[in-house]
Amino acid sequence: MTTSALAIETATADDFDEMNGFLGSLFHQTLDTEAQEVERPIFEPERALQIRDGSDLVATAIAFTRTLGVPGGDLAAAHVSMVGVAPTHRRRGLLTAMMHHQLRQIYDSRREPVAVLWASEGRIYPRFGYGLASQRYHVSGETTELRLPAPTPGEGRLRLDRPTDRQADLARVYERVRADRPGWSARDDRWWRYVLVDPQAHRGGATERRVVLHEGPDGVDGYGLFRTKAEWDDGGPNSLTTVDEVVASTPAGYLAIWRMLLSLDLTRRLAWMRAAVDEPLLRLLDEPRRLNCRLVDALWVRVVDVPAALAARRYATDIDVVIEVTDHLLPENTGRWRLRGGPTEATCTPASGPADLACDVRCLGELFLGGVTPAALAETGRLRELRPGALTATGPAFTWHRAPSAMEIF
Repeated sequence: MTTSALAIETATADDFDEMNGFLGSLFHQTLDTEAQEVERPIFEPERALQIRDGSDLVATAIAFTRTLGVPGGDLAAAHVSMVGVAPTHRRRGLLTAMMHHQLRQIYDSRREPVAVLWASEGRIYPRFGYGLASQRYHVSGETTELRLPAPTPGEGRLRLDRPTDRQADLARVYERVRADRPGWSARDDRWWRYVLVDPQAHRGGATERRVVLHEGPDGVDGYGLFRTKAEWDDGGPNSLTTVDEVVASTPAGYLAIWRMLLSLDLTRRLAWMRAAVDEPLLRLLDEPRRLNCRLVDALWVRVVDVPAALAARRYATDIDVVIEVTDHLLPENTGRWRLRGGPTEATCTPASGPADLACDVRCLGELFLGGVTPAALAETGRLRELRPGALTATGPAFTWHRAPSAMEIF
């Protein structure tokens, strides 16, 4: 059966259970009733695409309506997820058809200048214009020889609690820090419940998730979400601490939280999958090599509306440049655009004069959160300098004082 014979349809609320089970099978996961009920409220059927072969569900792709932290502010961004094709229907163009359809929907709505996703495999999404916008460290190391600076007087107080009982405190700290961190997505009450759900089936033999909170002079100013897994070997205790999030608005709170996480009794190892590339912990430890940090991809960004997206973020230095953009999927983006701006404002309008730089839309996605420089992309050959000196003049503007990072997989 050809692709043209299978129509792309919009889902209904009644399709949630089937779609969730379908994705679970594709990602080799067993569904958990508790997690499924927390996921139901964040499901947006009007933004969920599906393809059926007869009555059989064979492909899905959805988007969540959220905002994303970008350099200098917040931006509405389609959070793409639940993308998959049944193994019985691969190599028929179903994924391509859905991704094209979804991008056109996002563009035509004019609500979200960018789309963002986590890629199950990095080779999939560049062909749809997604660029690798942020990276992360995957930490899997030993803690026995790690040392942090000693506590100072008045450092604050630590408390242990159940995360769901302290959701309001976590949300306040998160929003305070998120204001200055590109790549962090806004969380309303539904998304906090989703982030904090902790079904036993997902623990892999570890404890329930716990939270350590740091209380400074003005109340809770930091938290760490973690769990532990008891293990013993011939040498004695060898337990594992798995960290999900560490968020703190003060250096004292950050340091105190990590001092506890790295020194839990009977633990000898640490796992942390989403450490920022500029994580302070790497500068605080006496021997960061023991963390065995491995650099991997995080968020992928697709610039859907070039002028709206480039005007929505801010720039580290003043910029005035004409960029020639190529976008084979959304031809409205193809053309020359004059970008003018700085730390407080920006505009992006059609340009009639010669271009200074030229790139495809994927490059703009990679540049968008400030995680890579134009010069680095020029080395790949996908960004070209058309006016001598343009790279040197514009490069610093696309950076930001904080590296982009990502706190959750959606």
